[in-house]
Order: sequence, then structure tokens, then C-alpha cells
Amino acid sequence: MRILVTVKYVPDLQSNRSFTDGTVTRTAEDGTMNELDENAVEAALQLVEQHGGEVYALTVGPADAVAAVRKALQLGVHHAIHVTDEAAAGSDVFATAKVLAGAISKVHAEEPLDMVITGMAALDGLTSMLPTALAVELDWSQLSLASSLEVADGKATIVRHLPDAHETVVAPLPAVVSVTDEANKPRYPNFKLIMAARNAPVTTWSLADVGVDAKSVGASASRTTVVDASPRPARQNVTIVTDKGEGGTELAAFLIERGLV
Repeated sequence: MRILVTVKYVPDLQSNRSFTDGTVTRTAEDGTMNELDENAVEAALQLVEQHGGEVYALTVGPADAVAAVRKALQLGVHHAIHVTDEAAAGSDVFATAKVLAGAISKVHAEEPLDMVITGMAALDGLTSMLPTALAVELDWSQLSLASSLEVADGKATIVRHLPDAHETVVAPLPAVVSVTDEANKPRYPNFKLIMAARNAPVTTWSLADVGVDAKSVGASASRTTVVDASPRPARQNVTIVTDKGEGGTELAAFLIERGLV
């Protein structure tokens, strides 16, 4: 099997989040591969271990975003691709899907891919829209929010857990599949792969290389616009109680006073 996994470079969740010109501020110091994309990498690696083949990791972003595909290399993927172009800066989910689809189509043209696997969401935006937008751009089957994934006889089968039901969905390959954090437990990179990933080759492409018109992506071509982004205001009238044995009593009194119990 030939599987491609999309991975995103996002700010660390523990870092202070901020915006610059309507986009999330990203720095090399606090950036990391999107945690939920590790489940996508693990799903791809497990399929290749079962059926044979190779896994590609693909990211779109500025120079620092190469860290995302290098993390994927540490986990065991075989090839890494980084699409980077200043014209793509500020792209929303639809424009990003266009760029990813261009790169995927380029790989697919060289030798057909069986599947593209994504995480369930990117932790910087949390839209969960990319898998669907990507499937539309590629005109491939889509299976979303998979809690498990199997492949046989040219078809992919997923189980999707809903609040009141479990769905089993089947689609022909090639397909775009998004997996949840229930799908697996991502492996830890071993020392050998960590060292190898440092100097492993990463294929770098521009928008022109993947056949995408620079005027069709980027902030100016995106369908969504951030109107305003400002820090959350500090809480007012905060009371801090140091518990010296009566903290529970004071908490109960606080709740009763405000009619919360």
C-alpha cells in the first residue's frame, strides 16, 4: 500500500496563543506537530505493517513547518514532503485543502496512492473541515472520524462512534480517511529513528511545483476572514481562598450565596 498522511505544524497547546494580522502566531520555539495527527501516522504505519508498502508525510507551511514532517519521520514514515510558499500564508481551510490536493495529486501521478489519512482536527483551529474539503478537491471517497480502520479487497472499512450508535461505513479506494484519537495509541519514536530523521531528506515544493495558482490561495483568496482577535480579558473580582482546613465550608457558602446549589 501507498499511504499519505497530512500533518500540521501548530503552536504548542501549553504556550501563550496570539494572533498576528488575523492568523495564529507561529514560532520555531513553541511549534510542534499537531498531536491528533500522530493517530493518523500510527494508522498508516499499522496498515503498511499489515499489507506492506510505504508512508508519505505531507505538510504545508513556512520554513519552521518542516519540524512536523521530521517528527513523522521519527515515528517511522518513509518519505517527507514540505510545501512552502509565501503566497500560501494566511490560507484558510479551503485554500489549504487546495494546496494539499495539488501535492497529493503530484505524488499520486508518479505512482497511485491508496489512501490519504488525516487526524480528526488541528488543535490550533479545531474546525475538523479539512478532510472533507480535501476529499472534494481530490474527488475521492471520504470516511470521517474513524475509531477503527481496516482495508481489504480494494475497500476501506471504518467504525464511527456516535453518541447513540456505532456506524460501520465502507468506501472504495482511493479514499480520504480521518481518524480520531480512539483509533490507536501512537507509538514512541526510538532513538535510531530520531537520529535518522535529523538528516533524512525532505522534498520541498513550491505552489508552482504542485500546480497551484498563487492567486487562488493565501489570505486574499480565502473564503473566511478573521474579523477580530484579542486576548481574553482578565477576570475581575477574583477571590482566592487559601485552604487551612475550612476551604470546603467557604466554597459551599460561596455557591449558596450565588444560588448555585
